[in-house]
Amino acid sequence: MTYETIKYAVEDGIATVTLDRPGKLNAFTAQMMREMIDAFDEVDRDDNVRAVIVTGAGRAFCAGSDLSAGAGTFDATSVPDAPFDAQGKPLYSRPSARDGGGLLTLRIFQCLKPVIGCINGAAVGIGATLTLAMDVRLASEDARFGFVFARRGIVPEAASSWFLPRLVGISRALEWCFSGRLFPAEEAREAGLVRQVLAPDQLLPAAVALAREIADNTAPVSVALTRQMMWRGLGMAHPMEAHRVDSRGILSRGRSPDAAEGVNAFLEKRSPIFPDRVSSDMPDYFPWWEEPAYR
Repeated sequence: MTYETIKYAVEDGIATVTLDRPGKLNAFTAQMMREMIDAFDEVDRDDNVRAVIVTGAGRAFCAGSDLSAGAGTFDATSVPDAPFDAQGKPLYSRPSARDGGGLLTLRIFQCLKPVIGCINGAAVGIGATLTLAMDVRLASEDARFGFVFARRGIVPEAASSWFLPRLVGISRALEWCFSGRLFPAEEAREAGLVRQVLAPDQLLPAAVALAREIADNTAPVSVALTRQMMWRGLGMAHPMEAHRVDSRGILSRGRSPDAAEGVNAFLEKRSPIFPDRVSSDMPDYFPWWEEPAYR
């Protein structure tokens, strides 16, 4: 796919996805959604990519949905295969009824590589919610956040009703969404939405340093499994479910070339060179969540 609203680059094992509509404060469009999903598909295909950084071009991260269509911005009547019957009743089961932001966050959720949000400026609406499926969020002192949906007459999207309370707690999530107010990066840090607030010129170097730590020292298959174990564990009803998955991981990875290399590198006081690849060496119990009853 040719990208027009984002930039995608890979350097020394780190992929950088840059929202690239700076003249529009990187306002989100359906085209941007499709391009970002394609970029994450490429991330998972490429064994050379060990971590992903997502940031914005210019002075904003993403100022929310592009509202240039005016009052009809959120009206799906004119989309292809519009999700309404002849009387205008919503047809919720049609693919076109699905929220585009949610399609993106679900794709990020499924990613097999660590994802670092590098939030360089305003992150409002979908600009805030698209970051929630990322693993670590770093923010510039210039960043501002806003879950503004109630102020636009709609509701939170991008599966944020699942992600946000898990990240900051139900009370804070509701207060932010009820009020729709903008709040500073330091409030986001205090609530746990972002891990660190940095000066603008220190933001990207900090994200690269974190990605480098992962890329240089860890086994790709172990990281892929760990990411899915942790995120999907948030939806488990009992620790026995986690125990089943953990046990499979230890059993299968314990005899892998990666495990032998990890131990040998430690004993020999050298950097490891892990041979296993996400594209070809994921264990046979993966993906465990497709099974009917976690046997």
